[in-house]
Amino acid sequence: MQKSLLQRSAVASGLVTQEELDQTLAELRAELRNDAISDEHLGSKLVAGGKLNAWQVEQLRNGRTKFNLGPYHVIDSIGQGGMGQVFKAEHTIMGRIVAVKVLPRSKSTPEAISNFRREIRTQAQLDHENLVRAFDAGQDGNVHFLVTEYVPGTDLRRLIRAGGQLSMQQAASIISQSARGLEHAHSRGLIHRDVKPANLLVTPDGRTKVSDLGLAGYFNDPEQIDQYGGKVVGTADYLAPELILRPDQLDKRSDIYSLGCTLYYAVTGKVPFPGGTLRDKARAHCQLAPLDPRRLIPELSDEFVEVVADMMAKRPEDRIGTAAEVIERLEPWGGERIPAALVAEPFMPPLPPPIRKPAPSPLGDTEPYFLVQPLEEHLQDASTSQMSLGTYPNAGGGETWPSFPGRSNSFPRHTVHHSADQSRMLMLVGAVIVVLLLSAVAISMIYTMLTG
Repeated sequence: MQKSLLQRSAVASGLVTQEELDQTLAELRAELRNDAISDEHLGSKLVAGGKLNAWQVEQLRNGRTKFNLGPYHVIDSIGQGGMGQVFKAEHTIMGRIVAVKVLPRSKSTPEAISNFRREIRTQAQLDHENLVRAFDAGQDGNVHFLVTEYVPGTDLRRLIRAGGQLSMQQAASIISQSARGLEHAHSRGLIHRDVKPANLLVTPDGRTKVSDLGLAGYFNDPEQIDQYGGKVVGTADYLAPELILRPDQLDKRSDIYSLGCTLYYAVTGKVPFPGGTLRDKARAHCQLAPLDPRRLIPELSDEFVEVVADMMAKRPEDRIGTAAEVIERLEPWGGERIPAALVAEPFMPPLPPPIRKPAPSPLGDTEPYFLVQPLEEHLQDASTSQMSLGTYPNAGGGETWPSFPGRSNSFPRHTVHHSADQSRMLMLVGAVIVVLLLSAVAISMIYTMLTG
C-alpha cells in the first residue's frame, strides 16, 4: 500500500519512528474496521496519543520534514506577524525551552535583514527581570533567527479580552513592573517605541515582562537616533503625539505616554480612542482628550485617574518624565497579582495567530505595526493612502472629549474631578428650562382664551 504524504513526512522528520507509525495505523484499523484511514484520522490519532501536536501534523501534511534551526529543535508555533514568525523550541543539548523569532525567507530583503540584526544587537544589550531576555542568535542557511527566553503565561491584551478589565491594584502591579523594564532600557539610551498591552507578558507567578524590541531606537545617539528615515512607526492606539508629529526626535517620555494608554486600557477594557481610521486615531492622539475613564468604570479613584492623565499628557514636558516616577506614582495601588488560573496558557511573544485571519476586534483594542510618512502638525496634509490600514469600530462607542486650548493633561481637570456633579447639574438645568417653557405656553393659552 502506498504511503500518504503525512506518513512519509512523519518518519523522514524523525518526529515519529516507523514502529510508532505502524502501531498507530494498526490501532486505527481496529477502530475503523473496513473504513479507509485518511490523513485526518492518522493526524488526530497521533495528536491524541501525544506523539505529535496539531501544528506538527499540519507541517507534515504539507511535506515539511525539517524541524530544527541550528541546535534548536522547533516544537510548536507561537505566532506570526508582519515582523516575523515565532516558534517554541528546545535546545537539543541543553534541553532548555526557548522562543525563536525567525525572519521569513520570503521577506529577507537586505533592509529587513539589517533591521532584524539591529533588533538582535539591541536586545542583547539589555538584561533585566522585567524584559524578555535574549539568549542567542544565528543563521541556518538563509534563515535568520533570534532566540529569547520562553515566557509562560499570556499577554495583557489577551488577559483583558478573556477576563475583562483589571482592578486598579492589578493594573498598577503590571504597569509598575513594565516601567521597571523600560527604565532599564531608557538608562541605556533606548526607547521601546511600541509599548502596548500585547507586548506586556504576564506569568502565572505574577511577573510582567516587556517583549518585542523590534522598533526600539536610540534617543541620545545622533548617528542612530532615527532608524526609519523620519517615518511614523508603532501601533496606532498607543502612539505618543510627538512620535506622530516628529518621529525623528525620539524621547523616552514617548514610552510613558504609550504606557499610560496601556494603563487606560487595563482598567477600562477600551483603548483611549476607539473606532475610526489610523488617520483619525493619529489626529485624536494629537488633538483630543479621551473619555474620562470613570465614565466607563465609576469605581476608579480621582487620584488614580490623575496618574493616568499625567502619563498621557499631550506635551512631553507636561508628562510624567521617567519610568521611575511612574513606579513611584503607582505605588499606593501596587501589590495585587493576577490569579494564576487566568494566565496559565503558555504564550510568548504576543503576535496574531498563524494562517487564519483574526476576526475584527469588537474593542478596536489593537492594530498591527504601521509605517507612514510623518504628519503635519495640523494633520491636514496627510493623504488617506498613507494610513491605508483600517481599524474596527468600537462596540461601546467612540466618545472622546474635545481638546481644551492651554490644557496639557489628557483629561480636563474640571471634567476629571466633577463629571458626575456636572451631569446632575445639566439635568437639573434642563428640567428647569422645560418647566419654564411649559409654564410660558400655559400662560399664553390662558391669556388667549381670556382676551378672545
